[in-house]
Amino acid sequence: MRNLAPLAGLTCLIATSGFADDFDRPIPQAQSATAEFWFALGSIALIAALVVVQRLVARS
Repeated sequence: MRNLAPLAGLTCLIATSGFADDFDRPIPQAQSATAEFWFALGSIALIAALVVVQRLVARS
């Protein structure tokens, strides 16, 4: 246990924010037509799956 105290102090000194790089916020990009197509297709597939599950549950 005596060896942990100096090690913890050394770790705190090393892990200071002075060594960290500045955070650069990502710049939002416009959606491409391909991304919009796949999002629309996924949305339609999700709605279709929900309708199928609703019909299966309603029959029980």
